[in-house]
Amino acid sequence: METILVVEDEEPVRELVSVYLRREGFRVETAEDGEKALAMLRSFVPDLILLDLMLPKLDGWTVCKEIRKNLTVPIIMLTARGEEFDRVFGLELGADDYITKPFSPREMVARVKAVLRRAKLAGSQNDVLCYPGLLIDRNACRVEAWGQEIQLTPKEFDLLWFLASHPQRVYSREQILEQVWGYEYPGDSRTVDTHIKKLREKLKNPGSKNYIVTVWGKGYRFGVTE
Repeated sequence: METILVVEDEEPVRELVSVYLRREGFRVETAEDGEKALAMLRSFVPDLILLDLMLPKLDGWTVCKEIRKNLTVPIIMLTARGEEFDRVFGLELGADDYITKPFSPREMVARVKAVLRRAKLAGSQNDVLCYPGLLIDRNACRVEAWGQEIQLTPKEFDLLWFLASHPQRVYSREQILEQVWGYEYPGDSRTVDTHIKKLREKLKNPGSKNYIVTVWGKGYRFGVTE
């Protein structure tokens, strides 16, 4: 039985979420503030965390940052705020998805199941990444897009693998340089822009979908979009 940790200070919301998750066969643990959530995580690791942003004692952003120092457990943020900055900042800190209040309990359950499926796929097939129209095989250094094998340079492959391994997370140019080129790379961030442009050209399809999304003022994230 998979365990979900629900971190939410509003008791009615906490109880509603718990009821729907238990109906779907999940084991549910709850915490009403950020400090209690972090204390609980010292003794057990859930399969997924539903984390409210506006928490007493420690806010959700701080809790997410602390969790990501040691754990890779999937995190879905719950927020009453719909501003793009809040969503982007949460994803940049390491959240895997977000749900804006008020939300449908059914949608919440569906998102939980979807994130858990992605986490399982990443754990069982960590040398092969599959997305709609795209397959990336790390062992063979092979990329297939829209039914055609794509020839990438080694650095283009490393960049694509890095971004595709962390879908929906936003990375700044400096973070990408550190992770893909290494801390000692003497170049500037425009190198990232150049490689992103080349990847987009090679991965484009006859339709209008892009795999690498520009988040203005922040950097880039991987995710199939129209």
